[in-house]
Amino acid sequence: MNALSESGLRAIFIANRDKLLRFLTAHGAGDAAEDLLQELWIRVSTGPTAPVAHPLSYLYRAANNLMLDRYRSTQQAARRDGEWVETQTTAPGISDGPSTERGLIAREQLRLAEQAIEALGPRAATAFRRHRVDGVPQKVIARELDVSLSTVEADLRKAYAAMIELRRMLDEA
Repeated sequence: MNALSESGLRAIFIANRDKLLRFLTAHGAGDAAEDLLQELWIRVSTGPTAPVAHPLSYLYRAANNLMLDRYRSTQQAARRDGEWVETQTTAPGISDGPSTERGLIAREQLRLAEQAIEALGPRAATAFRRHRVDGVPQKVIARELDVSLSTVEADLRKAYAAMIELRRMLDEA
């Protein structure tokens, strides 16, 4: 085989797909091996139509280059993210946590929110906590409380209205 057209390169790719996948996996692509193989196929099927003298060698080289590009991109992203985190941290000796005053205000607001929810009654308070805090779907809450879905929805509307009213009160204070 001295030279193949692009369609010949596709045929070589298809015939050697499993070998190329094993090559990528063995050379460190890991979970990304399938993605890299797909990217290689896209490049082969949409690339230039010039003949390739050694198509299988060409495909192995292209697969290796894709793997190196992905590795470099990952390393660069990690380095960029690390540098960004460094610029976002505070100076040494200064806490990232909230001040004592903010902590006290937050605890007081939490106490007020809990009072507002409890004032709605035990069923509405349970529905609100199960849905908003525990992330339980409304249908499951309805089964747990042995009520209809519309009852759970009504309880949640009451709880949301209470939270909105509390927020307005706190914003005005």
